[in-house]
Amino acid sequence: MPLLSRLRSEAGTRHALQPATARKTTEARLITRIRGTLAARDLDRAEVMTAGGVAYEMFIPLGVFERLPRVNEEVELRTYQVVREDALLLFGFLEDAERIIFARLLAAPGVGPKLALALLSALPAAQLVQAIRERNLVALTAVTGVGKRTAERLVLDLAGKLDDIPVAHAGVGAGHPATDEAIRALGVLGFTAADADRAVRSVVQEQGTLPAQDLIRVALSRLR
Repeated sequence: MPLLSRLRSEAGTRHALQPATARKTTEARLITRIRGTLAARDLDRAEVMTAGGVAYEMFIPLGVFERLPRVNEEVELRTYQVVREDALLLFGFLEDAERIIFARLLAAPGVGPKLALALLSALPAAQLVQAIRERNLVALTAVTGVGKRTAERLVLDLAGKLDDIPVAHAGVGAGHPATDEAIRALGVLGFTAADADRAVRSVVQEQGTLPAQDLIRVALSRLR
């Protein structure tokens, strides 16, 4: 057997004999978080220079851009990696919930990175989750690139698949520490994020933003 053919055969045999778990570990290795100095920022992308001297460019939603620190300051971004035949793309987020929502959107038929990023740019994470949970087609179709059929498909495909994402209500009380704490506490008690969100929201809408303990107490009375 010619030398080149023998080497190829041996290489193929070694790969075939390699434990399946080892191969899966190598193939599944992804970049999930990058920490370093913000080297550059733009409306749709950011560049982070790591301590090792490697710069990573990431595509980002508009909401992430608005919350980035100034250039030359430290930053840590959660990342989602998309591998294509001709490119390796990174998408950056400041919160785990944003990254999870992005991944769930990509799992929906017909949704690619560009559309998923557009959705998260037009609607903050809490508002996007709320729109899908409540089948708010008006809010979804307001996003560039999302028509009525796409919005209906999103609502149908993602029904129930965002209930475990702990995001505060996008309206009254959104982002308030007491509201966020109450939703997290109810989650620890075993309620789904969707149920906790609805209960806390109803309390806030009727009584305003109360201290976290009061929010939890009143919301619990509505959940039981």
